[in-house]
Amino acid sequence: MSDPHDPRHNPAWQAARQWQARARQARPQGLLGSLKMLLAWLLFGAMMIVAMVLGLFFLLLGWALMPLLRYRLKKRMEKMRADQAEDIGSGFHYRETRYRETRGADGSYREQQVLEGDYVVKGDEARGDDPAQREPRRD
Repeated sequence: MSDPHDPRHNPAWQAARQWQARARQARPQGLLGSLKMLLAWLLFGAMMIVAMVLGLFFLLLGWALMPLLRYRLKKRMEKMRADQAEDIGSGFHYRETRYRETRGADGSYREQQVLEGDYVVKGDEARGDDPAQREPRRD
């Protein structure tokens, strides 16, 4: 019975030997081949250095722009909060939900629009009862 690890019968070992033979034939011969190999390595090294410098530049640029981006987002959030505060403090506030059914080419879908807020019952307003100023009931 033959050994499966024997290099003569194993296809992987045979392929490795063929690659070795091709690599021996492709080795640079003489001064011209050595010069080509040296030039290829120098070109590869230069490309690696340029890539590393560009990567470092973009990393530092990203770090430098982070405070600017944070400032812009902070200002946008402050503006949104101010707009929301104006909406809440505008006095009469209500909640209304509207549904609009729209039919598209592929079928139907429903669109919803919600307006939220507070309301005051007109009877309380007429009597001068403000629910915010009323003391809690003690039963």
